[in-house]
Amino acid sequence: MSSGHNPKARLGQTLQEATESSANFSIANGPALPVVNFAAVGRPAPAPLATPAGKLPKASAVVITWASAEWAALHHVFCAGSVAMPYSERAQGSWPGWEKYSASLPAGAPSSWSYWGYYRLVQIGGNPVLLFKSNTHLDWPGATYLKALIDLLIKEVSPTLILSVGTAGGAKPSDHVGTVRVVSAGTLYESGQPQSSWPEYQNAWKGSNTLLANASFNKLLFPVPTKPNDLQKLCSQFNAQYHTTYTLAELDPGGLALANPSPQIDNQSGGGTSLLTASTFVVGTTSGTYQSFACIEMDDAVIGEACAASHTPYGFVRNLSDPAQSAALPPKVQGNWGSAVYDAYGLYTSYNGAVAAWAMLA
Repeated sequence: MSSGHNPKARLGQTLQEATESSANFSIANGPALPVVNFAAVGRPAPAPLATPAGKLPKASAVVITWASAEWAALHHVFCAGSVAMPYSERAQGSWPGWEKYSASLPAGAPSSWSYWGYYRLVQIGGNPVLLFKSNTHLDWPGATYLKALIDLLIKEVSPTLILSVGTAGGAKPSDHVGTVRVVSAGTLYESGQPQSSWPEYQNAWKGSNTLLANASFNKLLFPVPTKPNDLQKLCSQFNAQYHTTYTLAELDPGGLALANPSPQIDNQSGGGTSLLTASTFVVGTTSGTYQSFACIEMDDAVIGEACAASHTPYGFVRNLSDPAQSAALPPKVQGNWGSAVYDAYGLYTSYNGAVAAWAMLA
């Protein structure tokens, strides 16, 4: 992305990351992502397949992700789960085995946007699956280019499913950091228009609960390591960064930044529940703003719109890297605190989201 793009122009739900070369906030001694114990549920690990350079291969599904922490977690679960991943690698900007895709860029595109994203082919449950780390977003370079990317993936890969996997902001005041919500509908926020008129795109895809319901599935998950003392230190980092004097209780009323002891995965797919997609600052708050939606993020409704034309099934697996924000705080503070929580914990929340996505494909 262009150097002028500010990844914190809104709440850090996905932190589209042109300038995200390193995380600004962190926790001390963050644990590594664990070895992924696929055998716990009687399934083999994803297997790497030969990935052609410069040409998108055919695959049964496309799994698309967005920001650096999301990419790191996706790579770990789908490509490198046999060894632990250090916390320090959450902002890494490249991974072995991935190919850059820049073919067929539209004429007139911004000169600072020079490629669609990176891709890698793996095998899951006997089927080829294309992993795609997108450099193409609703907020930049824009909806036209994101739709063009989805059209290109549908044309070249011929998938029977497009699955968007990544972080999101909380919309429900009861949802703690790390909650994973799976839906197959997206509503596009339109500023200045009544909510009842916002376009919604939904389809009947329903993610499988077979592995999610396995008694051993929790052995694959990793409890998000939020601790009161770490959050207190994060609050101190926040105040030092922004020259403020907020208490942790003011930034995080109700302790929503404390994750549940066991990661919560809610499969709400099937078309009845929608997430909210916005390209500008939109945030769920403790007053219940936008609580009718599963979560808030920055791309998925556009994917739904693009897939509708070809009747390609799609789903969204979104993990809450930052919860609903205090309604008493100014919008800028809400966004900055959400970004801080994302920086510190987005790798961990994304890991469990990636495991949930794998389970639905396996």
